Amino acid sequence: MRANRRKLELAMAAACMNVEDVQNASSMPRATLNNVISGRNVRPATIGRVAKALGVDVIEILE
Repeated sequence: MRANRRKLELAMAAACMNVEDVQNASSMPRATLNNVISGRNVRPATIGRVAKALGVDVIEILE
């Protein structure tokens, strides 16, 4: 699964969170979060953790 960078950044802005905030809220390594942000293919659970940290439905940040 791939996240859409623009949608992800919009969700982060709406939640008033930066990358560090998302990293702390999702309890994932920075390298993994960077893979999500850059649009690399990641596991569904990883996208789910990011969406949960942002308080959005996973569909809102997918490609």
